[in-house]
Amino acid sequence: MNTVRRVSAPFVGIVTFLVVWEAFVRIFDIRRFILLAPSKILRQLIDAPGFFWDNTLITARHMMIGLTISVLLAILVGAALTASRFAEEAVQPILVLVLVTPWVAYFGSVKVWLGLGVSPIIFLAAFTAFPILTFGVIGGMKSADPSARELLASVDARPWEVLWHLRLPAALPSIFTTARFAVGMSLAATYFAESRSLRTTGLGAIGSRAELRPLTAAEVVWTTVFCTAALGITGLILISVAERVLLKWHASQR
Repeated sequence: MNTVRRVSAPFVGIVTFLVVWEAFVRIFDIRRFILLAPSKILRQLIDAPGFFWDNTLITARHMMIGLTISVLLAILVGAALTASRFAEEAVQPILVLVLVTPWVAYFGSVKVWLGLGVSPIIFLAAFTAFPILTFGVIGGMKSADPSARELLASVDARPWEVLWHLRLPAALPSIFTTARFAVGMSLAATYFAESRSLRTTGLGAIGSRAELRPLTAAEVVWTTVFCTAALGITGLILISVAERVLLKWHASQR
């Protein structure tokens, strides 16, 4: 019963949202370049499935590479900061600064620095997700059981053994929680970076080109937005599956 509910509840929620969206557009006769009805987005997807699928995969690849880099760096930096209270307090303001600074403003400098290829896209995808993931790692590692820490210290466990057997498992619930927010931030940054990197592929690139013709290409713009949202939902589902598999031992999954 629980499994059926977990599968059906999100499906019902999404379908209800789409129905309300469709009804809102039709009842108030919203112009298509302001808000496009889901039925017309679906028609656009049916007319050119390969085009949108290929570009969605490109955006997904950019986001996943950036997010993977961000997770690995967050674990390394978070482990180092957890070991030193002074370093943690010194670096936290910098992480907050990175988190709240509008990356839209400085992306031009990133392009000049890294060029117009894929590098600035991946950089921005990783950079925007890094602070929140690092906070998650630090909070999770600091929550490790004090008794277990004392036990490992009593047997002269090496730092990497404490990290692998105690601190990292303790941080996993927090990492998965912050990863849900990181997916959204990284995906938004990827879409924006693609649209500003003079590329011809990726959802952001085709969406930005279509924005130049709002009266004739509104369908393309809203379809890229729809595909980006679907990509984000897929990412959240994959995180939930990984969490359920890797955290079978944790109380939150029982």
